[in-house]
Amino acid sequence: MIELTKEELKERFSGKVFRKITETADELGLECYAVGGYVRDLFLERPSKDIDVVVVGSGIEMAQAFGRRLGKNVPVSVFRNFGTAHVRWRDTEVEFVGARKESYQRDSRKPIVEDGTLQDDQNRRDFTINALAVCLNEERLGELVDSFGGMNDLKEKTIRTPLDPDITFSDDPLRMMRCIRFATQLDFYIDDETFESLCRNRERIQIISKERIADELNKIILSRVPSKGFIDLERSGLLELIFPELAALQGVEVRNGRGHKDNFYHTLEVLDNISEETDNLWLRWAALLHDIAKPATKRWEPRIGWTFHNHNFIGERMIPTIFRNMKLPMNEKLKYVQKLVSLHMRPIAIADEEVTDSAVRRLLFEAGDDIDDLMMLCEADITSKNSERKQRFLNNFQLVRKKLIDIEEKDRIRNFQPPISGEEIMKLFNLEPCSLVGTLKSAIKDAILDGVIPNDYDAAYAFMLEKAQKLGLKPHTNEPQP
Repeated sequence: MIELTKEELKERFSGKVFRKITETADELGLECYAVGGYVRDLFLERPSKDIDVVVVGSGIEMAQAFGRRLGKNVPVSVFRNFGTAHVRWRDTEVEFVGARKESYQRDSRKPIVEDGTLQDDQNRRDFTINALAVCLNEERLGELVDSFGGMNDLKEKTIRTPLDPDITFSDDPLRMMRCIRFATQLDFYIDDETFESLCRNRERIQIISKERIADELNKIILSRVPSKGFIDLERSGLLELIFPELAALQGVEVRNGRGHKDNFYHTLEVLDNISEETDNLWLRWAALLHDIAKPATKRWEPRIGWTFHNHNFIGERMIPTIFRNMKLPMNEKLKYVQKLVSLHMRPIAIADEEVTDSAVRRLLFEAGDDIDDLMMLCEADITSKNSERKQRFLNNFQLVRKKLIDIEEKDRIRNFQPPISGEEIMKLFNLEPCSLVGTLKSAIKDAILDGVIPNDYDAAYAFMLEKAQKLGLKPHTNEPQP
């Protein structure tokens, strides 16, 4: 964090966009202030191109005049129902809103809005660090208005509400998710009174739409250390309300002195590991969901202890329901996460035994273009506290990676289709669509993946004829065979 004097702030707000805002406000005789995230991030030295401007008066009138001042072709988007307007100029977006005060009904987060003062507008802000305002009028340009000690909270790295947190969170329960999200993104501490209010008001989250909750969850997942956010969600009691399947992973059961690891904290460790390697949101989701079926598959077997057989396949089947309930996309992103969850045990099984060409060939075939992401997930999944065992797995994974490269170069297995199609099989043997066609096609595929024959047409054709003869099939064509 940096501290800036009024003169330094004045300089920071002297660029062309701010100059035009100042000129427009002064010409209209309106007080206006930069507020919220742009001001906060200025002190935190975080880049920001979205500017929020509060006008004591009509934000829409100000936006329209500002757009005209920038030029004829500058678009102004007006949202009269919300009393806001957006102006996009080059790579910057400015949102104008009239200063307002708000009141809420118990069953809705949509406020009843009235015109207000700057103080009223700051009162309605979610956190003190987002209630900072800098005057943009020429006479007071660069003057910081900090009504709730937001600067001190920035220095102390603290998330705190401007008013009574019970009022803040009850009025708009999405602020509870935003509280944890900001603490995670900024690596800030949530003030004790504020956190206790999260716990008291957690049931209010149920009036918030799934889409808004998912948006905040995605921002937590994309944070540098996302585990911090999920631990706060669990501690506050919010997690079991918004993501019960993940909350169910927590806890350790012990029988006869034998316990399993806490799959909730293991999952968060895997998520943090993968987050060090990639900002791919859906790969991070795969990390979060890779063990999601362990509670459903947990069994006690006296001779071997706790087992979670087929948790990868059960997890794959759980994911569409989770995505649907959370209003996440039901498209190729879902299929990608399903594939990684389904396959995440395969490289571990290969690395734990002899790394055979056949096993690697089949893995490459099933993972296709997602093989690199799968390997990254599996390496992140090695969280053993036994350093020797962990290193052995990582060394074996390097061997698997080398084999993947060698086999791909030699056999061209990634995303391959058997060289002989089902249509060609039907034509050659004069067959209607039936199980025999699938049997022959699968036999060719398996022979290639097992290294029995190379991945080329002539070898596949000869193998098919041999296999067909054993099934009692004879070619019904006079075409010359290769």
